[in-house]
Amino acid sequence: MWFVGRIPQENRKEWMLWMFDRAGKKNSNVTNKQFWQQNNKPIEIWSLKVFEQKLEYIHNNPVETGFVTDAID
Repeated sequence: MWFVGRIPQENRKEWMLWMFDRAGKKNSNVTNKQFWQQNNKPIEIWSLKVFEQKLEYIHNNPVETGFVTDAID
């Protein structure tokens, strides 16, 4: 619902729950909602450079997938 002169606070809760539910339905190993990917690929953290690269990925991935608009969120 739109209000004149006021922008309602954005709420992605329902959308995120729908996304988790949809991901869970695509995977036969999940009975409800799926948050984590099933196909993880472990990587050895053998240097500071690799660590920083993976940390940056973890922080920026929710932004790139559209879950949040800022990595701090």
